[in-house]
Amino acid sequence: METEPAIRVFLVDDQTMIRAGFRSLLGRDPRFLVLGDLGDPRQAIQVIAEKKPDVVLLDISMPGLSGIDALPLIRAAHPKVKVVMLTHHEGESFVEQALRAGADGYLSKDSDPAELVLALQSVHQGKMYLSPRVAGTFLHRTRDGSAAPGQTHHLQGKLESLTPREREVFQLLALGKSNKEIARTLTITLGTTKKHRENLQRKLDCHSVAEMALLAIREGLMVP
Repeated sequence: METEPAIRVFLVDDQTMIRAGFRSLLGRDPRFLVLGDLGDPRQAIQVIAEKKPDVVLLDISMPGLSGIDALPLIRAAHPKVKVVMLTHHEGESFVEQALRAGADGYLSKDSDPAELVLALQSVHQGKMYLSPRVAGTFLHRTRDGSAAPGQTHHLQGKLESLTPREREVFQLLALGKSNKEIARTLTITLGTTKKHRENLQRKLDCHSVAEMALLAIREGLMVP
């Protein structure tokens, strides 16, 4: 049986001790290969373009250029890379900004090391990952009704516009299923699946799997 190739990781964090800790942790695990680490996000963008890692662990708060601002630049330099935001900020606004910028995952620096492994493996497989600490923020907001009435009505209107089939595709996408997996699950063609995905992106104003998962969590359609 062939061994799965190691997931190639690059770390971007302005704190030297944090980088050393993660490099040491991942360096002991044969499932991962740390290609490098840098504290300067602008310099990191150039190196990421050259080394082409599978996943980038990106700090959200760095002097000069924040992780949120660096993220689209990293995507432009290496479109296929998966990005996990790594931060102490678990507030709702930071999470939304990161996901809208194109993050594939959001992980608290206070998380257990095992969760780091899970996050890296999940995004590498094309799934999104939200730390339970972060996802809980949205669940609490949904349960206690703290979302603004206008915003809640707006979201409900978007979801009500979906056809039954679009709702099925939406939930499967939010769970991290690929187009091929969805087509197989719903017994539809790949082309039809892609068309449903395009319609969902337009109707829900969600342009990534991470955003769809976030919306599904908010509306109680998926529990993190």
